[in-house]
Amino acid sequence: MCENEGRIVWGEFGLVDIYQLYLLNLVVTVGMFAVLIFRAWLELRHFQTIWKEAEWKRTYETVGKILKTEKDMFKSVEGGDELYKLLTRMFNAEEQQ
Repeated sequence: MCENEGRIVWGEFGLVDIYQLYLLNLVVTVGMFAVLIFRAWLELRHFQTIWKEAEWKRTYETVGKILKTEKDMFKSVEGGDELYKLLTRMFNAEEQQ
């Protein structure tokens, strides 16, 4: 009696073997897709963090320019010198003397 009797045979592999290979291929493909989605999510988070840092840097530079431009206005107001020094320190805007 033939060992493949009652099964559809395609080449050396039986139909059951082909289904097992198909399922294995499907599982590997779905796993790779899940890893790809996870990596894309991580990259998105990283990009968002870098974008926020760039916006803060731009804000600090803008405020620093405004502080330097309006230095005389701060000096003319009571307590303005202290406020100017505090804002300069807070926004990392170094005074150019």
